[in-house]
Amino acid sequence: MKTPLGLLAFSFALASAAAAPDARTIDAQDAKASAKAKPHGVPHVYKTVGDRGLRVFVLNPPDWKATDRRPAIVWFHGGGWEIGKGGPTSFNAQGEYFITRGVVSIQVEYRLIANNRKEAPIVSSLDAKSAMRWVRSHAEELGVDPKRIAAGGGSAGGHLAAFVGMVEGTDDPADDLKVSCRPAAMLLYNPALLGRDLSEPRAAETAKPTVASSLVKQYEAISPFLNVSPDDPPGIILVGDQDGVLPLSELKRFLALCKTAGVRMDSVVYPGEGHSFFGIARSLDRFFDTTIEVDKFLGSLGWVQGPPTLTREFVNRLAVGVTHAPNKSERERKKAKPGQKN
Repeated sequence: MKTPLGLLAFSFALASAAAAPDARTIDAQDAKASAKAKPHGVPHVYKTVGDRGLRVFVLNPPDWKATDRRPAIVWFHGGGWEIGKGGPTSFNAQGEYFITRGVVSIQVEYRLIANNRKEAPIVSSLDAKSAMRWVRSHAEELGVDPKRIAAGGGSAGGHLAAFVGMVEGTDDPADDLKVSCRPAAMLLYNPALLGRDLSEPRAAETAKPTVASSLVKQYEAISPFLNVSPDDPPGIILVGDQDGVLPLSELKRFLALCKTAGVRMDSVVYPGEGHSFFGIARSLDRFFDTTIEVDKFLGSLGWVQGPPTLTREFVNRLAVGVTHAPNKSERERKKAKPGQKN
């Protein structure tokens, strides 16, 4: 049983203009850039809510067979739990690479909320656990090893990937709780860990409404930061040092909690980068860098063999037809050095 490490007072504005002035703008830009994109993979309904079937999109390696027992990555898109209608496409490119490494790539469609200052993403969290359970319970027909399923995601999707790995409770009552939703690894791109103490308003936030105490409790219940425990799976965090959603101060505290609990949590910090810097629509270089790091991390777990095989030419091919999303830190990125490991 996990014990919260303390209660934080949230003036919650994650993925919104208050906590990170550029996060909502970035999410909207990414959504616009990917509006015409389609999810890569074969759709399967993992859960029905009312008259809506929620889907996962399964992308298999070229030589895949149903009798395989391959590692898999279950991806959760970002967007402040508010943006992402039309199907998950954020990790199309990552999936196309990792299938060349023999990994099944699965993107998840989950329910969105209207405003993360007025509603905690409980339905998103329920769906994330349901999706993980569906993948594990269908591992045999998917050709997946149920003991090698990773959860990955960016921003709000990073929260969901960490949530399914670290937080007990907040399950859909319709789920079969005998099936574990816990991944064997976590791939976290600038994740919303829900751990920063925002009780002291900053100048940019003084005009913004705070969150009601009842909502704070809901966020605490789904906070990876408040639920670190020794049985958590290993993970890797990739983040820019200018990220307002996951500031370096919060990252360091989270890494310290993981170290104390005996949980492996690697991190790579990218100089000059803000939020959601890793997408192929934003930077081919940073897509390359972050994908290599994730590949090496999976290699350290024995999930993929040999050194990363990603090439610049392959990245260029993946980027064909991808609409460019503007990035205010483009100049900084051109000057930035390779990612610095902590």
